Amino acid sequence: MIREIDERRSIRKFLSKPLPESEIREIIASGIKAPSSKNRQPWRFIVITGRSKKEMLEAFRRGIYREEHGEALLPESKKHMAAAKYTVEILEQAPVVIFAVNSLGQGIFKDMTKEEKIYEICNIQSISAAIQNMLLAAEEKGIGSLWVCDIYFAYKELCEWLGDEGELIAAVALGYPDEAPSQRPRKKFDEVVQWRD
Repeated sequence: MIREIDERRSIRKFLSKPLPESEIREIIASGIKAPSSKNRQPWRFIVITGRSKKEMLEAFRRGIYREEHGEALLPESKKHMAAAKYTVEILEQAPVVIFAVNSLGQGIFKDMTKEEKIYEICNIQSISAAIQNMLLAAEEKGIGSLWVCDIYFAYKELCEWLGDEGELIAAVALGYPDEAPSQRPRKKFDEVVQWRD
């Protein structure tokens, strides 16, 4: 997996060529094999293709409109609105979008005790590990991927559209890549690593 870690890129241009269901299943199976806090396996994955994708994009656009013209969940993040709109264009190209849901999640609007917050954080860490496994599995198969957190610009609308219990965490776009971006800059090793003997 070292090659996949080195060569994985966030893909924002996809070919229209459909992905075989067997490949999607194998990618998700790789996610399910991720470690999870106390082996709770809090993930649920909702695969969106075809007509459902059109409905999902409409929900996403309604959310962005609300963020711009109504009660905003992210009022301090308006500077990222153009990027959120671009994300919708990317998702429109991608043949497959997978929503990652914390099936044990309390939701971002619920008041929680400190212990509940810790459980929530641990479950989100577990789902993040599953997403990373999926990205690396896609890379190994020559399938492009994009980890999407801009869902929060349409959180209410996407949750209502999904109609799923649990907490929506992220989305992953999948498809055959139509670009080969270079690696984005990374912080230097010594900036982010501290050794203590």
